[in-house]
Amino acid sequence: MNELHFLTLAAAAAMIEKRKLSPVEYADALLRRIEALDPQLNAFITVTAELVRRQAEEAEREITNGNYRGPLHGIPFGLKDIYNTKGILTSGGSRVCLENIPAEDAAAMRKLRAAGAVLLGKLQTHEFAHGGPSFDLPWPPARNPWHLEHFTGGSSSGAGAALAAGLVPAALGSDTGGSIRGPASLCGITGFVPTYGLVSRAGVIPNSFTFDHCGPMARTAEDCAILLQALAGYDPQDAGSIEQAIPDYRAALEGGARGLRVGVLRHYWEEDLPAHEDHKRALEEAIATFVKLGARVEDCRARPMGDGLDIKIVIAESEIFSIHHDNLVARPGDFGRDFLGRVLPACLFQSVDYVQALREHRRYMAEMKPLYAKYDVLLTCGMGPAPRLDAHRTRNFWQRSNVFTPSNVARNPALELPCGFSRAGLPVGMQIIGRPFGDATVLRAGHAYQAATDWHERRPALVPGQPQPAVTPGGNEPAAPDLDAATRAHVEHMARRAGLKLNERQMAMLLETAPFALAMAARVHKPRDRMDEPSLVFRFTD
Repeated sequence: MNELHFLTLAAAAAMIEKRKLSPVEYADALLRRIEALDPQLNAFITVTAELVRRQAEEAEREITNGNYRGPLHGIPFGLKDIYNTKGILTSGGSRVCLENIPAEDAAAMRKLRAAGAVLLGKLQTHEFAHGGPSFDLPWPPARNPWHLEHFTGGSSSGAGAALAAGLVPAALGSDTGGSIRGPASLCGITGFVPTYGLVSRAGVIPNSFTFDHCGPMARTAEDCAILLQALAGYDPQDAGSIEQAIPDYRAALEGGARGLRVGVLRHYWEEDLPAHEDHKRALEEAIATFVKLGARVEDCRARPMGDGLDIKIVIAESEIFSIHHDNLVARPGDFGRDFLGRVLPACLFQSVDYVQALREHRRYMAEMKPLYAKYDVLLTCGMGPAPRLDAHRTRNFWQRSNVFTPSNVARNPALELPCGFSRAGLPVGMQIIGRPFGDATVLRAGHAYQAATDWHERRPALVPGQPQPAVTPGGNEPAAPDLDAATRAHVEHMARRAGLKLNERQMAMLLETAPFALAMAARVHKPRDRMDEPSLVFRFTD
């Protein structure tokens, strides 16, 4: 009982069902831990202490009266602060939304509440689930519990920190290019990105209509399966939602790894984006574990990671630029430096670039089908070890590939889970990827691995009352490249054409990354037949 804060969701649920744990006692224990440790972590934007106590009391009454709803009943959870919550600030981590109090809950919030879960609060996010760890926003960036001067990963940064530190047993994040899996990797927790269209995004501040996923973050694959059971299902309010039979995800965990056909995307960490030596060692050990569990393992190849990055950025940056266009024109100074450095170059993408990227997106998804036919799951790297917060550079977003983006582009399910630690004591992670709507198999593989290992059971040592170590950000000021006169004139013209009125520093942010954006736009213009269609799909709904 002294370790309530590190219970898995499944363990807490079993205790609550048997009435060995009071939902009120559980919520109060977590609130005390948040009060003691969050000043070091910055994991929460809003703590809903009074609300969670009322909801926990209601859950306790229902359970006492024999009205147990299931394994989420009385379980506290946190929401990334892009999920609408009725009457509660939904900030998007931005001063642009400092007064945004929604009138309705997001669909995912309603589903968790219907299952009996209780809301602890709203968790830190990078600005509009997109910028990096910025120090120029209303809330300071979340800190990694394993080393407080290091990055949590983003953009579901508060969820990663809160879960690793024992502030919450469950959270909902979003993932457009790794925003669930990055924090899961760098903080040593488990995060799951469901198949595109499986979990409703209705009522969640959008980043990219084409690539946004909502999904669970927890401590184990089993916990993610419990959460997914409550979340999955068709929602006509989400234009990307897909009607699909929903299996029993938790029951499917028991199949084990024996006989699973596992393809290892080794080139992701050996060629495309070489991993840290400690990370490489951990991945080899993870592969050996699957072999011992009876899986049939062999190396395989997909398209290079950089191909997916080009597709994703041309499409997604065009979409998020359009979402925030009015405010980018009227009040660019209210956005953080990192958000602007990512979004402003989208003014350089033209309609032909966007459509060509969508056509390449369709081709990319089609080219994954042979791998889905040959393997039950694909295994590859996650991230780690976490860099220092003051090492962050906005331009890296445009220069470096991302190990998570391929799954967003392919729209398949992906589970991120810890597979080891660096010699410095920072977590490293791996991904298990499946075919579309193979979510149950992905979770099964992850559960089998976690049953055979203990990486997910390790906890950071945090001491209440200790001061937050100082981090002095620096080196991330925009530095305009040496552009030729014609390119610079083109960039400035496109910014004006988009209605942007940028000051000198903001223009430097655009000029700094403009060459990368222009190069990406050029690369998505690949040879194709005039009949090749884009990945856009329209269908009538009831």
